Amino acid sequence: MDGVTSDAPPAAPAVDDPAFVPAGLTRVRLTVAYDGTAFSGWSEQPGRRTVQGEMEAALRTLFGRHEHVPTVTVAGRTDAGVHARGQVVHLDLTDEQIAQLQRPHRGMVDRSPLDAPTVLARRLNGLAGSSDEIVVSGARLAPPGFHARFGALWRRYEYRIADRGAERDPTRRSHTLWYDHLLDLDLMSATAAGLVGLHDWAAYCRHRDFATTIRELQHFTWRRDADGVLVATVQADAFCHNLVRNLVGACVAVGEGAMPEHRAVGVRREAARNGEFRVVPATGLTMVEVGYPPDDEVAARVVLTQVKRSAASLDG
Repeated sequence: MDGVTSDAPPAAPAVDDPAFVPAGLTRVRLTVAYDGTAFSGWSEQPGRRTVQGEMEAALRTLFGRHEHVPTVTVAGRTDAGVHARGQVVHLDLTDEQIAQLQRPHRGMVDRSPLDAPTVLARRLNGLAGSSDEIVVSGARLAPPGFHARFGALWRRYEYRIADRGAERDPTRRSHTLWYDHLLDLDLMSATAAGLVGLHDWAAYCRHRDFATTIRELQHFTWRRDADGVLVATVQADAFCHNLVRNLVGACVAVGEGAMPEHRAVGVRREAARNGEFRVVPATGLTMVEVGYPPDDEVAARVVLTQVKRSAASLDG
């Protein structure tokens, strides 16, 4: 879906507008990569190690003496064991926190203020990234109206499968599903192509109260890399819970001959699975990129998303 622009002057943001940044706060956009193997997903959970929990613990260490301690808002929450190369988050910093980051260090010859987002990324990598499982790979000031979740146009994932036709690389074991069958790439590609479009994915998603299962599946393809590993690329405006892993599971069932190609669409239309295929494990699934409109259109995109959400609740 394209960004929306208007020649009319923007309305004053409402206090409950998720993109509204109060006076005295500056929004920063971060790009984050992580190995999800040892995490119980993105979202903070009591007694469990999560990516959000590690990042916000690092922020408390950096800014604990301040009255305002920033929290992070993510483009799309990932489940336990799911990895990311291009996850996007935002957080809001006070003027005092920006000044703290910009302050030159002792011994520096150039005493001009430092770039606050760059310093923030470096310090988060030294804290949340100390175990080498989380890396902040990019940081910049967010454009006006930016919201990591509601401003996104699409999210893109990849899923890797090493079947009998692929080399099995132990160094990528935690990022690739090893599958003890030879899968038919052509059948899987045809199945994927037949599923693309705006549909109700109730049969492919785990039910959540008050959450819609209508999504636009924009892109779904399969390829074999040089090492023989099968890679699915899946892109949608947003994903309901387990959608990617169920889409891959349906293609695997077709690729090994356990389900006819046409049944993948039939299951979606009937909104009932009946155990015809299984959800694949989180191993092998990576969020690779989140797409946003140009900076001068992000605020309008957030407004459009909020209008859509007034009719139905969306997951990331």
